Amino acid sequence: MFGATKSKAKGKEPARLDKGPLGGTALSLAQKLIAIGIDGKAGFDSAREVAEAALAAQPFDPERAIDKIVAQHRRLAASSGFVTNLGGFVAMAVALPVNLAGFYLINTRMVAAIAHVRGYDLADPGTRTAILLALVGGDADDVLKQAGVVSTGRLASLASSQLPPPAVMVVNKAVGFRLITEVGNKLFTKLGKGIPVAGGVLGAGLDAFLLSRIARIAREEFPPSERLLRAPWGR
Repeated sequence: MFGATKSKAKGKEPARLDKGPLGGTALSLAQKLIAIGIDGKAGFDSAREVAEAALAAQPFDPERAIDKIVAQHRRLAASSGFVTNLGGFVAMAVALPVNLAGFYLINTRMVAAIAHVRGYDLADPGTRTAILLALVGGDADDVLKQAGVVSTGRLASLASSQLPPPAVMVVNKAVGFRLITEVGNKLFTKLGKGIPVAGGVLGAGLDAFLLSRIARIAREEFPPSERLLRAPWGR
């Protein structure tokens, strides 16, 4: 379970993220990932639509539906050019290369679709923030700490923690900040070292590896909710 608490160390307030030159861009990135990746836009189906389609194909086996969702997004990650039809989202290329921004967009939708299949409310601010946190994987606890929120359980617990709106905004901004300043650097300077990058396009193999890792995190962090456990196939 998560609880909102202030950092005990003086001078380490969540608001400090606002003071950096990337503060506004970080929040904008997080908001667009949520708005488009979860709710959909201009031909990019919402996470709910993707999840419901997978469940319709596998009505008695939600885990196979999740497998279908992951495979679908793995194929999408390997393709290029789809982001160009998403209007303002491409403006995030100022902070991240277009393909990298698109990579996080499809991962946001994939995680959200998995959460929906597992019974979570995608309209809940806590769930939406937990979905973003899944993108940074093992760095999630550090991001929460930076934002002044203490983690004591799975990311999905944010759905029931009832964080106040200001805290949700700060955590979202911290995720966006991490994606811009650290995760992108890791992709290009560590994992991506030696891989030719033309026009900001990541290698398909690297995309598939990272997407699979995020999918594994989503499966672990969003176990079947109480609502799903009451369904006929609940475990």
